[in-house]
Amino acid sequence: MSYDVIIIGGGLAGLISAVHLSKKGLSVLLIEKQEYPKHKVCGEYISNEVLPYLKALGFNPFVYGAKRIEELSLSTARSRSVSTKLPLGGFGISRYCIDWELSKMAYGNGAHIVHEMVDDVRFKEDQFTVSTIQGEVYTAELVIGAFGKRSNLDIKMNRAFIKKPSPFLGVKAHYRGAFPENAVGLHNFQGGYCGISKVETDLINVCYIADFKSFKQYKNITDFQDAVLSQNKYLKEVFNGCELTFDQPLTISQVSFSAKQPVENHVLMCGDSAGMIHPLAGNGMSMAIRAAQMASQLILKYKTGEIATKKDLEKRYAEMWNTEFSTRLKSGHVIAKLFSLGWFSEVIMTGLKAFPFLLPLIIKKTHGEPMKAEL
Repeated sequence: MSYDVIIIGGGLAGLISAVHLSKKGLSVLLIEKQEYPKHKVCGEYISNEVLPYLKALGFNPFVYGAKRIEELSLSTARSRSVSTKLPLGGFGISRYCIDWELSKMAYGNGAHIVHEMVDDVRFKEDQFTVSTIQGEVYTAELVIGAFGKRSNLDIKMNRAFIKKPSPFLGVKAHYRGAFPENAVGLHNFQGGYCGISKVETDLINVCYIADFKSFKQYKNITDFQDAVLSQNKYLKEVFNGCELTFDQPLTISQVSFSAKQPVENHVLMCGDSAGMIHPLAGNGMSMAIRAAQMASQLILKYKTGEIATKKDLEKRYAEMWNTEFSTRLKSGHVIAKLFSLGWFSEVIMTGLKAFPFLLPLIIKKTHGEPMKAEL
């Protein structure tokens, strides 16, 4: 069967694209290797900048119990901290919940969802052919790549970033315990940083990125957390005072923050497939949602003839993506680099405490303006 659009990857960017395009009447196939609902390694904090657009799609996170987040607490590895009001605020919702609900919305709009693993994507004679390891073959006029941080498809496409070092490990788990539901914590430790916030289940999501070289020195995640993360008193409070609700934390290896291209082999890349902001900047989920909106809107213009050719579509998307996100990505990289410099991060914290108006300005550098409620 042939489709208007095939979306490879059913994470946040893929699901939002599927909801948007199917809502507008396009035939959409979403290919996701795992079944819903499922947990994923993710900070599970989303900036309120996306709320107008989500509500236009018909999704209100607060209907599902999302936590309203208004404050940020930031600390160095030596536990020096500063707090501030978030300029726009945000909300906490688990990927288990939001991905599941969005998948149901996409299905209700008429999108087809299959749980298979894509093996190859080929573009020939102005058409895509997508094959899976299960032996299925699908065709489409357009393809959106939303297959995450790192995939075998990146290798097959010979993407430049895949040849660069991927030195980070991501870890995520939910805990039961005391934590303010209106706050998000971003806490540094030697070799990484950790985000903490509550989600709709009233559990605490703890997600961190760590230097894999440092992690390898320890036998397991528990030893690493006890020896390294717990040097920060705010992280120690969580690990010692809260109950782990997962059988074991989820992990993802070979995490890379290297630059990527938003269009590769004629595929429009969305979410982490197009570029990944440092988690210390805390805004990857809203970036995925915004990219999905941009790709969907441009695809609809292409389908109506407002954009004449696929070449023009690809060019427009790449330009929009870079305009929207290049500054955010650079700012996130600089912020993460500065806070990794040990004693210098303590100097930065001294400055932030002396001039509290600076932190909200820094936050704005990694966030966008409220998205328009348009499809």
